[in-house]
Amino acid sequence: MRWLLPWVLAAGLLPQVTAQGIATPPPATDVTDNYNRTQYCKWPCECPEFLPGCPVGVSLIMDGCDCCKACAKQLGDKCTEADTCDPHKGLYCDYSRDRPRYEIGVCAPLVGMGCILNDAKYSNGETFQPNCKYNCTCINGAIGCVSMCTSSRPPLVWCQNPKRVKMAGMCCEQWICDDSRRIRKASPRHVPSSGGENESWHKNCIGQTSPWSPCSKTCGMGISTRISNDNEECRLSKERRICNLRPCEVDITKHIKPGKQCLAVYRQDEPVNFTLSGCTSKASYRPKYCGVCMDDRCCTPYKSKTIEVSFQCPDGSGFSRNVMWINACFCNLGCRKNPNDLFHDLAHYHDYSEIAN
Repeated sequence: MRWLLPWVLAAGLLPQVTAQGIATPPPATDVTDNYNRTQYCKWPCECPEFLPGCPVGVSLIMDGCDCCKACAKQLGDKCTEADTCDPHKGLYCDYSRDRPRYEIGVCAPLVGMGCILNDAKYSNGETFQPNCKYNCTCINGAIGCVSMCTSSRPPLVWCQNPKRVKMAGMCCEQWICDDSRRIRKASPRHVPSSGGENESWHKNCIGQTSPWSPCSKTCGMGISTRISNDNEECRLSKERRICNLRPCEVDITKHIKPGKQCLAVYRQDEPVNFTLSGCTSKASYRPKYCGVCMDDRCCTPYKSKTIEVSFQCPDGSGFSRNVMWINACFCNLGCRKNPNDLFHDLAHYHDYSEIAN
């Protein structure tokens, strides 16, 4: 085997012997000894105040530093120890192209089963759009899709008859307000005395009345408002009425029956007179109030009407006011900290589940 020694020495794989007989180690070949890897994770964690808004189909996950929520990197994106590839799509960070540092990788799919849809083949972890309405992902032989038609919103509280229609040149159906069934013939009081353009407009007056807003107070006397054009000029104006959901001075929980958690409607035993700004109603009433619950539910009116109440003041003057008269209440989990958050009503007036489906 002596003939192998010159080749081994030439290759520098064995220690070299100097003239003094001292062996020296072979030259270093690992360039990573002098390389300082970038530290992408920093502690203590510093996270943004608000969660990031990820695009449709992108997972919101904990970052690789186990510090903050972040949008997962997708197929082909660069990844690091902090930027994590989307695990829900079977992706991992491939550092093989960044040798010998192994610092920045590329999100690649794990070995898994691909998918076939409409004779088209997709790789594991691949995201695609079979049509303009859906964004889909192949995950180990299974296909998951997210609807792209979520930006359209139905008409809000003021529209009583919303419906979705197909619009030319648009992929997703759009919401419109169908008020055709609300057009009514103008009564004589809607027709002005003089002719002309105004007369033509009033004859085709479309009555629009919004629902009454929640009472401004959860107990005691408050104000509720609405917008309506049910007047002689057929012009939109704000209407107000006095409301009282429940008395503040009465502990309604004492009237809840044993074994029950809620009392939907509470009514006093004796008639009372309403008082407003030191004036007293001429007639006495025995109104219904909404009750209370011992759990997380709240009781709100779902049937009511408006009555006119006349008040008599100590100085002899008097006035009349519209007052909310509660007919029935129901207890539900849709409670809010702010009962007059009108934006809450606008966002949840319709059920959006059919849009997602």
